[in-house]
Amino acid sequence: MDKKDQARATELLQAWNDGDASALDKLMPDIHAELHRIARQHMIRERQGHTLQTSALINEAYLRLGGYQGVRWQNRAHFFAIAAQLMRRILVDHARARNSIKRGAPEPRLMLQSEGLPRNNTRWDLIALNQAMTRLAEFDPRKNQVVELRVFGGLTNSEIAEFVGVSEITVKRDWKLALALLRKQLESDASDECV
Repeated sequence: MDKKDQARATELLQAWNDGDASALDKLMPDIHAELHRIARQHMIRERQGHTLQTSALINEAYLRLGGYQGVRWQNRAHFFAIAAQLMRRILVDHARARNSIKRGAPEPRLMLQSEGLPRNNTRWDLIALNQAMTRLAEFDPRKNQVVELRVFGGLTNSEIAEFVGVSEITVKRDWKLALALLRKQLESDASDECV
């Protein structure tokens, strides 16, 4: 999205916030491609044969966003931050439901990779990642927010910096430290399960 599209998105979000129910419908075509890109990234990370399709993830997020009228939308980044939280919840809920129906099935796995970090092909259980992020949020909410916005929201470092209210350098530092903390927690949890 260019600056003009971002400004229009912010304007429509504010109109939706002010009670114009049609503003969300006007906004969706503008942001649909971005939501689709984010959802597609999530689906690529999922195991083969995952039963939740990209379009279903977008539709579910869209339906849940309908319940967010009244939120004081700050800008486009704020919208995608909420969308990131929703997509995370949808994926985790889907994984939990699948596991409750099909006991003994392999846990859903999510590939976490980032530029500047070694690509070690480690896949982590999505539910375990969610639990580790919940623990990280208790310890350091901002680092958790950076992870959520980047992994589940697909936001760039500059968008995250704008939304969180810190510099891009701080976002990069938070990302690297948060990822290290999450890896340590997940590897510790995995070794505890093996004992």
